[in-house]
Amino acid sequence: MTYEELMKEYQYIPIEELSLPASLKGLYLDGDIYIDNKLKTDREKRCVLAEEIGHYFKTIGNIIDTRKVENMKQEIIARNWAYEKLCPLSSIVQAYDKGVSGRFELAEYLNVTEEFLLEAVEHYKAKYGTCYKIDKHLIYFEPCLAVLKMF
Repeated sequence: MTYEELMKEYQYIPIEELSLPASLKGLYLDGDIYIDNKLKTDREKRCVLAEEIGHYFKTIGNIIDTRKVENMKQEIIARNWAYEKLCPLSSIVQAYDKGVSGRFELAEYLNVTEEFLLEAVEHYKAKYGTCYKIDKHLIYFEPCLAVLKMF
């Protein structure tokens, strides 16, 4: 799924690209999503957009002040939504079954940045522990991401 396809899937949400301050890559404000037009790659835009869509669905109020604990919690909730949207465990297993190996190839397969992928793995590790069983596969989140097929 590309950045444009993600936008189309959520076409009922007003999404606009514009110049944002250097500290912001994206912003969710009053039902609208803004993506920084200085982002260079489709992958980076897609990751940022997914997080902002997570805010649309999962957060409330003005949470820009990240010094407040309750705002950071809402930020994490939106990010976790984005990780599960763009890097679902089923897609990681599917990539393994297709012979994808290494984090660079996996990030490319999922169309996300390597940084986003690593953060997604950390999210799953916090959620499930060191491994998780899905269908006939075990996904290990540490010491590094690995998928094993069970017989």
